[in-house]
Amino acid sequence: MLIRRLYSACALLCLALLTSCGEASAPQGVSPTRTAGPTATASALPSPTPIPTPMRYTSRVILRSVGRPDDLAFDPQGRLLFSDEHNGTVSRLNADGSVMVLARGLPGPEGVVALPDGTLIIAEQTTHQIVSLAPGAARPRLLRKLPGRPSSARCKDGVDQIALDPTTNTLIIPDSPTGEVYRMSLDGTSLTLLASGIARPVGAFIDGQGIIYVSDECGGAVWRITPTGEKTRIGGFGMPDDAALDPQGNLLVIDLAPRIHALIRLNLATGHRDTLGRDQYAEPQGLVVDARGHIFVADDATNVIVEYTPI
Repeated sequence: MLIRRLYSACALLCLALLTSCGEASAPQGVSPTRTAGPTATASALPSPTPIPTPMRYTSRVILRSVGRPDDLAFDPQGRLLFSDEHNGTVSRLNADGSVMVLARGLPGPEGVVALPDGTLIIAEQTTHQIVSLAPGAARPRLLRKLPGRPSSARCKDGVDQIALDPTTNTLIIPDSPTGEVYRMSLDGTSLTLLASGIARPVGAFIDGQGIIYVSDECGGAVWRITPTGEKTRIGGFGMPDDAALDPQGNLLVIDLAPRIHALIRLNLATGHRDTLGRDQYAEPQGLVVDARGHIFVADDATNVIVEYTPI
């Protein structure tokens, strides 16, 4: 509703005009399934943006049966990168559908960050360390061994997803075995504790204001962490593995819980959530969103990467 006030030249008379605009009809396509969402501290959550949230998406498989795609990232040219923890590789999906292997023989590669110069920062789950691979380099260079001690105990696997904080040009590193989240310099020399007390932090994402979102796979929640370390718990999930924000500021979550196995969209302002995709997934892992609002999900059990396009 738009309220306009018109003033006379004498400023003695004030008229209020009240107008309303009708809603545009929703486009045709696959509708998300809406359910009641989790609760969170409203004052600590970002304000909604006026950009309309897509109500329909089309989905298509853009990669099938090429390894076991796990975590996802974009390179500086906007091409999709994916790790393969089972085969020890990091690869690039080209625009023509071909795949180029960028790194081989890695011990359990999971999270990947691509720097502007093409250097890859890779989280190795088996060794619980962060390495870098420069363009053209034959083998990666160790940046940092992480504090935790991974084990075969439940929720004590090694490092998973990592993220680049563009506001500080540093890396956000969830340390899964310890339940802590760190900020690390790009050269690995500095490691600063940001937050602790998380059951198993795995996925990480940073918005344009430096707010960090960390998936807590064994705690059934996503944690919102300010640059100073203040935490807000967003609960109501099964086993969230990765998270991201869409261009409208909605939280996207990949939920690994066997009863769920879905891509979920949560409106942070209202608490409502939509199930955007479920049928194609057996073990959804990777999640990224581009500037156009296209969502990409990797599943390392059905061996696919799926693209969701808003319509």
